[in-house]
Amino acid sequence: MFFIDPSSHDIGRSASSAPAAFTPSVRRGVAIEAEDFRLSPTASSQRFSFHLLRQGTPLEEGYWQLRSAIFCQEQHLFEATDRDEKDGHAYPIASLDHSAGSGSGVVGVVRILEERPRLWYGGRLGVHGDHRRHNQIGKGLIWKAVTTAHGWGCDRFLATVQLQNVHFFQRLHWTSIDTLEIRGLPHHLMEADLAYYQPGHERRPLAVGEPAGVAAA
Repeated sequence: MFFIDPSSHDIGRSASSAPAAFTPSVRRGVAIEAEDFRLSPTASSQRFSFHLLRQGTPLEEGYWQLRSAIFCQEQHLFEATDRDEKDGHAYPIASLDHSAGSGSGVVGVVRILEERPRLWYGGRLGVHGDHRRHNQIGKGLIWKAVTTAHGWGCDRFLATVQLQNVHFFQRLHWTSIDTLEIRGLPHHLMEADLAYYQPGHERRPLAVGEPAGVAAA
């Protein structure tokens, strides 16, 4: 599982605080300062918003197209498609651009899934290439992903993070708990600090194939 393309809220004021280079999906040379991460990203922008996508929404097409563009066409982590069996019970989340001329409006993506009761993972995080200068998108996706799962009873939220992004996630209150290799690339298994990511209040919908009565409020 990939949790790729983190980014911050505002451009910081000291280039020395940023990693030397992120993956192609991350703005290069972004400086990071601690105060950036004490703000709720959903309240930091009038232009972008972050949403759990319900089944049948017309935004689903934009969600799948952006995932394919990032993970297949750009990063070549997958060939024909990046979809897998986990998408059958994952919850897609998208960032929308509310400015004019933004096409489908979907400019960022991530998915969350419950691997076993109360243990959640995030993955397939990415931002449209034309919007990577807007650093609040990646941060907002992370915030929406973790707080949503936390509101649904998550006790642990994990993600696999490429090596060059580990320091960034640590600044977002994540801890590295293991190292591993995925598709030939070094990763860290990381865990979010749920004391920082307060529970969201969004009602949990039924996942694909999930029987009625399972979804939690």
